[in-house]
Amino acid sequence: MINFGEAFWEVLPLLLAGAVTTLWITALAVTGGVVIGLVMGIARLADNFLVRTLARIYIDFIRGTPLLVQILLLYFGIPHLLLMITKQQMPINVYVAGVTACAINSGAYVAEIVRAGIQSIERGQTEAARSLGMTKGQTMRYIILPQAFKRIIPPLGNEFIAMLKDTSLLMVIGVEELTRKGQLYISVTFASFPVYLGILLIYLVMTLSISRLVTYAERRLAVSDYSN
Repeated sequence: MINFGEAFWEVLPLLLAGAVTTLWITALAVTGGVVIGLVMGIARLADNFLVRTLARIYIDFIRGTPLLVQILLLYFGIPHLLLMITKQQMPINVYVAGVTACAINSGAYVAEIVRAGIQSIERGQTEAARSLGMTKGQTMRYIILPQAFKRIIPPLGNEFIAMLKDTSLLMVIGVEELTRKGQLYISVTFASFPVYLGILLIYLVMTLSISRLVTYAERRLAVSDYSN
């Protein structure tokens, strides 16, 4: 049987390759989530009742259901639905399905972050911008969103860290991210302890590094606020 040290150092390059996959999947998912969240966050505050209701339904549905089931629905359920409608096999690439499912999930959480950020801006600023002749869209674009963006940086960092860890769920559809890489190694060597310990340590290093970066960005933004 392979010993602890031998297994740990042997699997480390595989785990690091999986960590790279985890990072780019997370980056794409959160980027997509920010785009979706920005649209849905603004829609949640829209005057139009239908737009506001549709955004609310999306947010409640995604936040109220497990990410794991959303991944399975997108990867297995949607192709099955298309097969019933078109009578043709239309499989989805595991990475496309994984990133899409994570982006849709992240979008619901980012939408609430954006909504809270916008609502945290004093109402008087909106009234002042409108009194200067700005339209509602210009007020949102030039006055509200730039200030709200500074306030949502910390929760967006937390969302990135949460999504980084949640990408381990993608192993159920065969995405070879960090955890899946480790499992494949274990299936051959049965060296579960050093591999899972290595996975935990790599996740810890990544989350702590990102957390420090978010804290640094937060401090820099605070300094710019004081200097204005």
